[in-house]
Amino acid sequence: MQLSDIGAALQAVVPNTSRYRAVNKDDQYCVWAEDGQAAALHADGRMQEQTITGTVDYYTKTPDDPKVWAIQDALNGLGLAWRLESVQYEDETGYIHHEWVWEAVVDWPG
Repeated sequence: MQLSDIGAALQAVVPNTSRYRAVNKDDQYCVWAEDGQAAALHADGRMQEQTITGTVDYYTKTPDDPKVWAIQDALNGLGLAWRLESVQYEDETGYIHHEWVWEAVVDWPG
């Protein structure tokens, strides 16, 4: 898998999806990013495989928003490991903020 696969899968569910930062803070928007490494496989003196960690943050003003389940279906469809980290109501903005943490073995670009 490529990291861009994550963004494409999320954008199919939430068209207003961007990487690293929110571009258009509409009623519903999603932001995703990689943030580190979980594990790696080394052989022959070099890294052969790398597991990347990251987050997906979905903001909505709709209680019981069905896109929450659709995002989880999209993550399952990618075959990566994930968990729902938190759900928070943000008083200042009125958004319900869902955060998922994921890990994915990514194709080595070289």
